[in-house]
Amino acid sequence: MLLQSSAAELGQLVVARPGSTLLPLTEQLITKHSEIKGRTAGQGDIASWNNSIPVVVEALLECGRGEVVVQIEVDLPHTNSAVDLVLCGRRPGTGTDSYLAVELKQVRHATVDPRCPIAVDLGFGDTKNKLHPVRQVQRYCEYMVRYLPHLRESADRLTGVALLHNARDPDVEALFELQESEHGFLYTLDDLDRFRRALVSRFAPASGTRAALALDQARSEPLLKVTDVARQRSVTGGGLTLLDEQYLAFDLITRRLEKAAPFTGFDVGLFYDPADAHAPAVEPGDKHVYILRGGPGSGKSAVALELQRELSVKGRETVLASGSHAYTETLREIMISTARQGQVADKRRSALKIYRYFNSFTDSAPDSLDVLICDEAHRMRRNSTGRWTPKELRDDDRPQATELIRAAKVPIFLLDDHQSIRPDEVGTADYLKKLAEDSGCVVEVTDLEGTFRAGGSKLYQRWVQQLLGFDDSDPVAWRPDGRMTLVVADGPEQMEQFIHERALEGATARITAGFCWPWSDPDEDRLVDDVVIGGWRRPWNVKPNSSVPNAPKSDLWSTDRRGIDQIGCVYTAQTFEYDWNAVIIGPDLLFRNGKFTVDRSASSDPAFRGPFDDTIINRCIRNAYHVLLTRGVVGTVVYAVDPETHNELRRLIPGTIGMQHYDGAPSRLTAEGPQLPPAYRERRR
Repeated sequence: MLLQSSAAELGQLVVARPGSTLLPLTEQLITKHSEIKGRTAGQGDIASWNNSIPVVVEALLECGRGEVVVQIEVDLPHTNSAVDLVLCGRRPGTGTDSYLAVELKQVRHATVDPRCPIAVDLGFGDTKNKLHPVRQVQRYCEYMVRYLPHLRESADRLTGVALLHNARDPDVEALFELQESEHGFLYTLDDLDRFRRALVSRFAPASGTRAALALDQARSEPLLKVTDVARQRSVTGGGLTLLDEQYLAFDLITRRLEKAAPFTGFDVGLFYDPADAHAPAVEPGDKHVYILRGGPGSGKSAVALELQRELSVKGRETVLASGSHAYTETLREIMISTARQGQVADKRRSALKIYRYFNSFTDSAPDSLDVLICDEAHRMRRNSTGRWTPKELRDDDRPQATELIRAAKVPIFLLDDHQSIRPDEVGTADYLKKLAEDSGCVVEVTDLEGTFRAGGSKLYQRWVQQLLGFDDSDPVAWRPDGRMTLVVADGPEQMEQFIHERALEGATARITAGFCWPWSDPDEDRLVDDVVIGGWRRPWNVKPNSSVPNAPKSDLWSTDRRGIDQIGCVYTAQTFEYDWNAVIIGPDLLFRNGKFTVDRSASSDPAFRGPFDDTIINRCIRNAYHVLLTRGVVGTVVYAVDPETHNELRRLIPGTIGMQHYDGAPSRLTAEGPQLPPAYRERRR
């Protein structure tokens, strides 16, 4: 949140000063934005603060609601999305806490995309559709209610509105066709009287300080992780609440399915029209391929699982494929675990059918599937030929992506351009787009801009990319943003102790490392301590196709509580997340001459054996650390084996781990420790 104040106090800040184009309130928000978010506010934000917030403040004052508290740019839990305004006050008659979420739009004209009633052109002059303002605020309210129990104490505690204060009704007429609800009403310049009446009905002429404080102090519930969504796949209303680009992509795809796959007796999609029930399937040349591109934690897997869940509830099975063994086997295991007595075999068959691998479609008939969701598509291989591929199916010249596009009426790819980690992984948005267009398909690329990991910190995402030199950028010092905790450990022993203490407090926590140590087969019933740093020795997670007593299978390392006792590698960590993420940077990534460089010779990854170009290995190792550094939901702890590299991390990251005392309680390691490592507190003589 950037600022909180009563409407009466804000009223003094929305009065223009002679000679200034910016209101005093806007100037304050520009400063706050820079301090809190660490970057300059965009022109769109500044214009909204200067032109839109005064409309709401003046409306409150005109109806005698000056004591209502206005919260500006209110962050949604666990994500970088924010509600423009949340008004806090007391309910007339009852005196209970009452809240109104307001999305402000300066648009004057708007049209709706004929393909989808929630995709709108708001006249910004770009080529991208936006989510319908009413649906946007509805989803924001739903998300707030899901993660803030205080808002669930009564059904009418939270209401939402979209305010288009510059628009006349005839100029945005198409927007009124979307059904309103308590979480989403639409008001325009022609509706300001009605908006003021809504304020009077929501708020008594009394102080909103108590309500604002209650919302500020409300404990947000933990973020649903990928595995939580998978467990809820059969629950109506389960899964994640999709926001903004997530939801828009989700709806476009479900509507395309209705056209691409003939109706079979089930109501599929969010806006099914019975008149289209027997429309012919699209011609092959009309096939649409959807590519959803986003960084770590942007909700790619959430969209994939929610889409599959929604279609399954509607009666339409959808196949979800991946190139990740750990991800696919975890999803299968979760589904099998829901089987009732006597139904395990049937559940297993279903799990094998709907959760598959990218190389499972070499002999699939064209358009034999309604929907094929390819999650983790950055792990797409050049072809599907492998050691166990039957001779009659081997085709080294046929791209794996071509097989997947051919197999489904509606193919969907979800990927991150910076997460391919093997030399033969080619899945990027540009590669898939060209391949699909060359096959005569229409391609739609959607960028998922949000982040639901790292406390919703876009700043942390960008920091990691700069650290690793993506886009030829240089490392910069980490500036804490209040969302993500980032600290440096003095050694692996301290890192391990810190992670175990977080686990004892109820958090999920794991340690991972760069692939710089050999990965041995188990010594009978015991894992080998391969990861050796000085006197500290620990084993990698269990190898695929191996099993060891008292340790989880490799596929379940990130979700089984026993995984905390082994060091995870990139192949077991990718896709998953945990609250606290500890990363050991091995000698394959070194800081030299002002930047991080890759030392190929220090890697023990067998995937790099062979005559691969150094640029390919460089990309894979940097991408691997990109994956490892972005698994944390609450915080990340880093340690580098190379002394020079570790000193650079100390220079870039102000946070360290230290022993703290709290009111006589036993000492414990926290992320607020002293700046100076113990080994350096005494001067050398």
